[in-house]
Amino acid sequence: MTELLFRDDPALDWCEATVVDVSSAGVVLDRTVFYPAGGGQPGDTGTLDAANVHDTVKGENGTILHLCEGELPGVGETVTATLDWERRHAHMRMHTALHLLSVAIPLPVSGGSIGAEKSRLDFDMPDAPEDKQAIEDALNAMIEADHPVTEEWITEAELTANPALVKTMSVKPPVGQGRVRLVRIGDIDLQPCGGTHVERTGEIGPVRIGKIEKKGRQNRRVNLHLV
Repeated sequence: MTELLFRDDPALDWCEATVVDVSSAGVVLDRTVFYPAGGGQPGDTGTLDAANVHDTVKGENGTILHLCEGELPGVGETVTATLDWERRHAHMRMHTALHLLSVAIPLPVSGGSIGAEKSRLDFDMPDAPEDKQAIEDALNAMIEADHPVTEEWITEAELTANPALVKTMSVKPPVGQGRVRLVRIGDIDLQPCGGTHVERTGEIGPVRIGKIEKKGRQNRRVNLHLV
């Protein structure tokens, strides 16, 4: 299994690691700062020495695959894995902001996607909200309150006993490992999540709600932008 350094320290933007496998599927390291695509958050990009990492995905048996172009390292070599930090940090800010958006709009989430410039959440919302500005103001107020963002773990049995923790209808928390990671934002939000987040909501900065689009009889898509 690849050691997930981003799980313990999402602000870590580089590390030294040993190459354990190289194939057409990608480069596997013994440890990595690169987040693999999942839960609506894109995979990280960056470099492994002379190789450019254009995507990161989950492999088999707990490994992380770094999809590379250029001069590939060899098995057993020590490489420096370096993130495109500006892109990753934007994903962290956006991901945390979307958690807050699910507080500002307390309805079931039917989908979502995270980008460096624009993100979205889809809500089980038959009618568009009457006051979009009020939602944006509430969201920015939570950001400015500078709530701490922390993690904790519960057992899968505890999650099963507390189904209200899961806000997403389409993406379920990964199970099969015996425990589930929760992300807590102050005393205003707690939900399962495996993504990377900022340390405090103030780090997100101001945001703007963009278009609210109708995507089906019961679905509204709320777009979010960093300002």
